[in-house]
Amino acid sequence: MEGLTQPKVASQTRPQAQAASSLRVLSLRQRETILGWLFVLPWLIGFVLFTAGPMVYSFYVSFTRYNIIRAPQWVGLQNYENIFFNDSMFWKSIENTFWLVGFKVPIVMIVALSIALLLNMRLPGSKLFRSIIYLPNIFSGVATVFLWQWILMPNGLLNTGLGQVGIDGPAWFVDPHWTKPGLVVMGMWWIGGNVLVYLAGLKSIPKELYEAAAIDGASDFAKTRYITLPLLSPTIFFQIVTTLIGTFQIFASVFIIAGSSGGNVALGGPGQSMLFYVLYLYNRAFGKVGVGGFQMGYASALAWILFVIILVITLIQLRLAKRWVYYENEREQT
Repeated sequence: MEGLTQPKVASQTRPQAQAASSLRVLSLRQRETILGWLFVLPWLIGFVLFTAGPMVYSFYVSFTRYNIIRAPQWVGLQNYENIFFNDSMFWKSIENTFWLVGFKVPIVMIVALSIALLLNMRLPGSKLFRSIIYLPNIFSGVATVFLWQWILMPNGLLNTGLGQVGIDGPAWFVDPHWTKPGLVVMGMWWIGGNVLVYLAGLKSIPKELYEAAAIDGASDFAKTRYITLPLLSPTIFFQIVTTLIGTFQIFASVFIIAGSSGGNVALGGPGQSMLFYVLYLYNRAFGKVGVGGFQMGYASALAWILFVIILVITLIQLRLAKRWVYYENEREQT
């Protein structure tokens, strides 16, 4: 009898053991999930408190009249209507910003790519020059702006050098016609970051492709045209998007220069030539533009308009990228 009952006991304990092991596995997964959320929780708290929360509140404030001192008063679309139909300074800031974007972004892209191609050729001293060209990026932005303001003064270092060769240099940050070209020249100071990104992209291109092209008798121009640029197109696309967004948000340099170049910072310097979008937004929020003190509702509406502008331009770039950006993994899958 005892021998007959032993298999029944074993048959009963086997499902119980499987259930116990599954519970242990489930509890382990639960512990891992809880631990993962605990690691992510500080970022989530910071994101909700300092990013998502302020964005949602600013969207609400954009439909109100709010000057910090008094409670927001709902005005509906009045802020947006005033911006588009009654605010000439808004359209001036749009004009100035798109002018800077249209000229600065292509120049920065072409110059940075050209320097990166030269450094990638492993010429003598290329490592030293690579360090030198990135060195300006570690300096303080405010100190750099004051340095370039001194260089581009009417009798500054650059015009003095041009005078030595018989060229009468312009009054860069004083003449309204030369303020934006002066900002483009100053922007070349921080080009080292773009150059290093291009170099990283160039280093990822397989050398075997160049060796095969050399065996086929391809020239250097053909290698650049049919190997380098197609395989570097994801990096170029990344640079275009980030540089364009950064140019749309230009603020610190123009805030300093516009306030110390013979013009009113609230009006964007000489002849409103440096009244860029974010500077105008700042003036509406914290400056003396308009009546009634701080116009936080109006400034929030300006901020959301800028968000939509950048979003639309980025989406257009993403759509156009399908025509010229080459992703090797996607081509292999297709």
